Amino acid sequence: MNKLIAAPLAIVAAAVPTIAAAPQFQGSAPIAYMEDLSSGAVLYQRDADRRMPPASMAKMMTVYVAFDMIKKGELKLNQTFQVRPETWQRWHGPQAGSTMFLSTGENVSVENLLKGIVTLSGNDACVVLAEGISGTEQTFTDRMNAEAKKLGLTNSHFGTSNGWPDNGVTYVTARDLAHLASATIRDFPDLYKRFYSLPSFTWGKTLGAGADITQANRDPLLGRVAGADGLKTGHTEEAGYGFTGSAEQNGRRLVMVVAGLTSSNGRAQESVRFMDWGFRAWQAKPIVAQGKQVSTAEVQMGGASSVGLVAPRNLTVTLPAGAVPEMHAKVVYEGPIRAPIKAGQHIADLVVTAPDLPEQRLPLVADKDVGEAGFFGRAWAGLTSLFG
Repeated sequence: MNKLIAAPLAIVAAAVPTIAAAPQFQGSAPIAYMEDLSSGAVLYQRDADRRMPPASMAKMMTVYVAFDMIKKGELKLNQTFQVRPETWQRWHGPQAGSTMFLSTGENVSVENLLKGIVTLSGNDACVVLAEGISGTEQTFTDRMNAEAKKLGLTNSHFGTSNGWPDNGVTYVTARDLAHLASATIRDFPDLYKRFYSLPSFTWGKTLGAGADITQANRDPLLGRVAGADGLKTGHTEEAGYGFTGSAEQNGRRLVMVVAGLTSSNGRAQESVRFMDWGFRAWQAKPIVAQGKQVSTAEVQMGGASSVGLVAPRNLTVTLPAGAVPEMHAKVVYEGPIRAPIKAGQHIADLVVTAPDLPEQRLPLVADKDVGEAGFFGRAWAGLTSLFG
């Protein structure tokens, strides 16, 4: 059952409460979403659950799958895949959109293909990687959708590895794109830093002169917003201009999505304004220090009847800049929690609320291991459960 326990008010009580309305952002994007990953607060949303074509933002899912395989040892960065003649024929020329300028028959490492996908938005690089991993692009998209399901992207589906228009088979929402970006940053921090913020990448040769082809990263925040380090732009005729981006300043990381804009310049201006607003109009307020116990949770079938709930990191909430609202907190978990439990396991959340502000949900973890009870302990617990 769902257990609700009131947290000690001292951790969130304000000395002099003031009225604090959520700051307003006047944006032009038909679809927009922003979340503060440090607190879990949704700072802004406009039509965030509308299904839309992702264009090249779908490539974030391809990259996530590859990162996951690399982390598990199923894929190596120095592993090479050959560019099939049929793939080259399909994905070269102006009709094929963004390209890495791969050549037919060449062997390309996974590392360089990932750079071609992330930095250059190469449609050819996506398909070569997908075919190299799974044999066919369709088999690879099955893997993309399986990973999307695991991540809880409940309103997204992928029919291609690169987001190329496919009559509506591929669709996402701004909320799902933000969650995909968040999962990439959380699950693969080293790979994220290695690939997503490269300012440019050189691959391929020009016809005739054979000069190197260098293309700049299309990320409109890089070099314009402090702490910007990813993620992916997208554009097709049906989707318009979109962008999923992230930046970190003073320990606060924001993820944003804008979509449906009418020009590349408009996308760049909107993205910079939106991210600047997120950092200037909101502030972080520390509420629980790392390692501090907030409450306890009941344990079922364990060697102990309860376990302490502690902050896994310094926990903060996101508030309007200059505001000190009255806040309330409660601890929420599905319990009693069945043993065994590992120290550091995420088993509860601290839910913080304030009038006219978004709910914020922060993780709490077990302070120690709790093993399973012995035979007689389990028998006694089973007997007592029969009588409530």
